[in-house]
Amino acid sequence: MTIEIKLDVVLAQRKVKSKDLAAAIGITEQNLSLLKQGKVKGVRLATLDAICRYLNCQPGDLMLHVATPETSIED
Repeated sequence: MTIEIKLDVVLAQRKVKSKDLAAAIGITEQNLSLLKQGKVKGVRLATLDAICRYLNCQPGDLMLHVATPETSIED
């Protein structure tokens, strides 16, 4: 299973700079960058909520599940 983060796409669509989003939701630009790159193992629901509120979007707009052949429900 792979989860792709599409935050950079949503930021571009909304013409919002990463530093503005980071400041508005109270996280560092460095942590936001790691999130955008998909280099985090998890994200707090409060952070996800803040991002969605600021960008006026749904969590599904920010993430995409990509099934891989080796992934099964039993895993």
